[in-house]
Amino acid sequence: MKVDRAVLKTLPLFERMTDPDLDSMLEHAVPRRVAQGDAVFEQGGEAKSFFLLLHGRLKVTQVTHDGQQIIVRMVHPGDLFGFAMALRRTDYPGTALAAAESLIIGWPTEMWSHFVEQHPRLAMTAMQTIGQRLEEAHTRIREMSTEEVEKRVAHAVLRLSKQAGRAVEAGIRIDFPISRQDIAEMTGTTLHTVSRILSAWESKGIVQGGRQKLTVTDPPRLLKLADGERD
Repeated sequence: MKVDRAVLKTLPLFERMTDPDLDSMLEHAVPRRVAQGDAVFEQGGEAKSFFLLLHGRLKVTQVTHDGQQIIVRMVHPGDLFGFAMALRRTDYPGTALAAAESLIIGWPTEMWSHFVEQHPRLAMTAMQTIGQRLEEAHTRIREMSTEEVEKRVAHAVLRLSKQAGRAVEAGIRIDFPISRQDIAEMTGTTLHTVSRILSAWESKGIVQGGRQKLTVTDPPRLLKLADGERD
């Protein structure tokens, strides 16, 4: 399976690269399809490669010292991930699981330094990505430390609808399979609590659920809940 350079040119990260530069990068790239539920890499595993998501969605999970699994971030098409070398690590800090059938391409970790030297835009993008992750992590830590559970869940659903939302007749549908357990792991709470909150929102017409489906049917009301206003 080969990846056409035209596919990369549609992504902001590569749109300014010349065709010879893209061909050089693709010469060393290893495409891979990942079935829903399969892992690209696992927490603690040797960081042998770094990756780019072309299609699908991934969730990166971590198991804490007390054995709790949390979702630390979602990976969206066009995102680089698994570049542990940029974090001065030799292992992966989390497990990357396919939330939907996905297409990725990977490069050997030792090529990271060469790529960022030859293509400074990659280095800038990596720095921006790390900065965005830190900002989101700080936001989530603040939410979990200071906010009630319903507000945390509202913030999480709003972020998902912004990052992966698709306009449908009923509202904004999160465009990959998402379970209530996933949302619980994003917000540091229990499946029971998330189920209770989403069921209440469904009865009020704020969201529509289903088997691993979630549509925000009334974004303004959800935003008010995230801001702490009572519905």
